Amino acid sequence: MSLKVAVQMDPLETIKIAGDSTFALMMAAQSRGHTLYEYGPGDLSYDRGQVRALARPVTVRATQDDHFTAGEQEVIDLGDDIDVVLMRQDPPFDLAYITATHLLERIAHRTLVVNDPASVRNAPEKLFVLDYAQFMPATLITRKLDEVRAFHAEHGEIVVKPLYGNAGSAVFHVGRADKNLAALIELFGEVWREPFMVQAFLPDVSEGDKRIVLVDGVPTGAINRLPKSGEIRSNLAAGGAAHATELTPKEREICDVLGPELAARGLIFVGIDVIAGHLTEINVTSPTGIVAIDKFNGTDTPGLIWDAIERRVSARG
Repeated sequence: MSLKVAVQMDPLETIKIAGDSTFALMMAAQSRGHTLYEYGPGDLSYDRGQVRALARPVTVRATQDDHFTAGEQEVIDLGDDIDVVLMRQDPPFDLAYITATHLLERIAHRTLVVNDPASVRNAPEKLFVLDYAQFMPATLITRKLDEVRAFHAEHGEIVVKPLYGNAGSAVFHVGRADKNLAALIELFGEVWREPFMVQAFLPDVSEGDKRIVLVDGVPTGAINRLPKSGEIRSNLAAGGAAHATELTPKEREICDVLGPELAARGLIFVGIDVIAGHLTEINVTSPTGIVAIDKFNGTDTPGLIWDAIERRVSARG
C-alpha cells in the first residue's frame, strides 16, 4: 500500500531529529514507500468546499541539519489528493489550533486525519483526563483564590498549572508554608482568561513521571522521566531525563480502561502521563516520547502507528 501523506507540523528546518517523534513517523512512512508532503497550519485554506494546503513534497534522512530535501511548494487538495494527514504541530492549544481542527474535520470523511481532528478539539489534555477522575490525584479547576486557598489548606502541597500549557511550562509547586499563593493566582488570572488546574502534589514525582504510549488504544511502551535536581517538572523539554521502565498492574488497568475509548474516538497515537499510579494527562495533540521508548525497548513504535493507520485506510475501502 502506497499512500500520499501530508504532515501538518512546525517548520521542518527547526526540528532536532534525534528525539523528534514526528520525524520518526516521517522516516517510517518513507521506508514503506509512502509519499510525503509538509506544511504548516498557517498554510491551510478553504475555498468552495475544498480544504487546501500550500505544501512541499519532501524526502527525509537521518542526518541532522541535512535531514530533508524539499521540492517547490504546491497547492494540494487535502480531500482529493491526500490519503493521510498527520496533524503534528505542537501546542499551544489556542484558537489557531482549534481552527485547524475545524478545517481538517471537513475532509475527515475522505482523508484519514491522525489524530481525528474533532476528537483532538474535544479532548484537550487537562480536560479530557477528567473523564477518568477515579485515576487522578485530587484536582481543582477554578479562577477563584478562596477555592485555591481551601484546596491548599486541605492538601498541604499543591501544583498549579495552566489548562492549555505544554512541555511543563508555567507549572508551579506551592509548598505548605508558601506565602506566594495569592500573588501566583493573581498572575495566572492576568495571563490567562480561562480557569487553571490545581492538583494535590505527588511527592513520588521525584521517582519519575511515566509517559505511556498507546497506539489505537493498545499500550506499546513507556519511559520514566526523572526531573533534574531542584525541579519537579520531569518533561524532557524541561530538562528531565528518560529511563527505561515497565508498566505496573495499576498502569495496565488505566490503559485497559482508556484504550477502547481512545480507539473509538480515532485517537491513534496518544501519550498518557502517570505519576505513582495517578493519571495526570492524556496527550492527544502532538504526543512525543516514541524515539526514547524504542531506544530502550528495541521496539518500532512508528511502525506500529503506521500499521494502525494503514489498517484504518484499508477499512475505508
